[in-house]
Amino acid sequence: MDRPTARIFSPVRIMALALIAVLAGGLVYLRVIPHSAAIAVPAGAKAGHLSLGRCVYPTQNGNYAADCGTLVVPENRADPHSRLIALPVIRIRARSDHPAQPIFRLGGGPGLTNMKFPEAGRFAGHHDVVLVGYRGVDGSSVLNCPEVSSALSHSADFLSEKSFHAYGSAFRACAKRLSAEGVDLAGYGLAQQVDDLEAARVALGYGPIDLLSESEGTRAAMIYSWRYPASIHQSVMIGVNPPGHFLWDSKTTDGQIQHYSRLCAANASCRKRTPDLAASMRRTASNMPDRWLFLPIKKSNVQIASLFGLFTSTSAVTPSGPMTLDSWLSAANGDPSGFWFMSVVANLIFPTSFVWGEFAADGMADANVATRYFASGQEQHDHSILGNAGTKFIWGGGELAGAWPTAPGDAEYSRVRTSRVDTLLIGGTLDFSTPPQVATKKLLPFLPNGHQVVLAELGHVPDFWAYQPEASKRLINTFLASGKVDDSLYKHASVDFTPKVTETALAKEIAGTMAGLALLAVLSLIWMARRVGKRGGLGRKASATLRSLYLFVLGLGGWFLGALLALTALPGVPLNDELLTALSAGLPIGLGAYLAWVRRDWSGNIKTIGLTAAVAGAIVGAWLGFHATEGILALITTIVGAAAGANLVLLVFDITRDRPNRSRLGAPPVPQRVA
Repeated sequence: MDRPTARIFSPVRIMALALIAVLAGGLVYLRVIPHSAAIAVPAGAKAGHLSLGRCVYPTQNGNYAADCGTLVVPENRADPHSRLIALPVIRIRARSDHPAQPIFRLGGGPGLTNMKFPEAGRFAGHHDVVLVGYRGVDGSSVLNCPEVSSALSHSADFLSEKSFHAYGSAFRACAKRLSAEGVDLAGYGLAQQVDDLEAARVALGYGPIDLLSESEGTRAAMIYSWRYPASIHQSVMIGVNPPGHFLWDSKTTDGQIQHYSRLCAANASCRKRTPDLAASMRRTASNMPDRWLFLPIKKSNVQIASLFGLFTSTSAVTPSGPMTLDSWLSAANGDPSGFWFMSVVANLIFPTSFVWGEFAADGMADANVATRYFASGQEQHDHSILGNAGTKFIWGGGELAGAWPTAPGDAEYSRVRTSRVDTLLIGGTLDFSTPPQVATKKLLPFLPNGHQVVLAELGHVPDFWAYQPEASKRLINTFLASGKVDDSLYKHASVDFTPKVTETALAKEIAGTMAGLALLAVLSLIWMARRVGKRGGLGRKASATLRSLYLFVLGLGGWFLGALLALTALPGVPLNDELLTALSAGLPIGLGAYLAWVRRDWSGNIKTIGLTAAVAGAIVGAWLGFHATEGILALITTIVGAAAGANLVLLVFDITRDRPNRSRLGAPPVPQRVA
């Protein structure tokens, strides 16, 4: 009777190899595909060239017909031999047959895009709305500084001298690298952005235009009114930032906390938690807990995150002021979980929040002010509640002021000038980012045709757009149409001191999920090992499930375990560190794939090779998957890569083991000698 022949490429193996090939191909695709359409200078284009094509722009009010294209400008207008760069331009067309002056929108930052404006539909009924990309962020030349992101990610304390030094060194290294790559850093800054806007106005054939600016964009609007006053019809500024105020004033911040304290005292639910909110925060700040359970809390992160959290007073943005205050009140009553949440989120978000090169280029407008502030030693004697943590953070304790080259116009526009442009200033009493009293004192006296509206109990720009949209629409459109201020639709806002979502609840959910999945991963591996030891191995269906879908659970649980270890023992290791991610996700996946594959009765040599191959394949696959994409998706692709790598090497090992058997089974019989 013939002996059976082993099938090396069985249908199951073919399907598994095909699936692995699909997953690997997907990772490669994610790695090489452009994340967005590249902006480039068209061949043969000259400075001032504008090319536009029909497109559609999405807004909160639906899609609008638009023109999308590219504006070509010199990188450095002071250099006649400067290279050219390209900036994106979008013109959202007015639906009126007789539109009024076009609106040029200037978004906030610095270091943020100017191409996203979902509220454009509120004005496109009677105005063209024009978005011109910010040089250094949106165009063909982007001032990315991974050196700065890395320095912040690896910082154990954002407000330590060591971190300040690393921050400044990272900016110097970035500036040096960009210059070596041919970038003329003297061509970047607020004055140069304004010249781009003027070039777009001319290229589009417009006469005087209206400006609608927000936050840092209001600084550019001021410079525009000083540089090209005849080009502007009217200007609306929301969240106004006059020269010298890329720094926060701790006394003003404390005053706004006092305002919250008065609102708290008048609110029954808040009053039950504390008789004096400001005093409670001051006591907590002076004796801030350093742990929640076993999880460390970084005081500097809490201070910085608290300031940014207090920017808004409504639920328009998360976290909001009420959420931040809830964390402080909870900590005062023995539950610092919200502080832990802020500490972790600050480490995750701040390092990649901005295009840091453009952030520095625009920030240099206030470099002299920052230098004087830190040279005076004021920050050393700051006893405010939050310790002016925001100013120390963004300026790196003053290091940034001397780490980035200045540009023409930085000194020229470092002080407020008089402008006769009809201007409307808008702010909120609880705007911690750009307090309206600063605009009242520092800018309004220089605006003979200026007006100001201060909206009670509203915060920064997101609050303005989200709260009573019909009221904000009337306020702006009426002013642009007639120069009159009509805030009649506004109803007094009230602060909700009982937010539906709290940072303390989020902290407990996140920590519980992390610990639960980490424990599940460990217990799963222990169960699998015991199952192999007692029964000799796992069944075919169980093995297939554990080598495919369940590896995601093991990878995620392993990463959570690694993250918890890093948070508690390695404060300078970021949670998105490639080695941490690859090892913490790859190791349990490799072990899980091995235990689902192995049989107790196999030889020790086969087991050793299989274990080594599975773990190595998982870690290598995890590393390759990590580099396939960015952000939270990097964790997903890390797990996918680890699962594909572990299974691939085990399949290859099985095939190589079966080949000798196939050769022996399929060989012709050896003729026997006949005596």
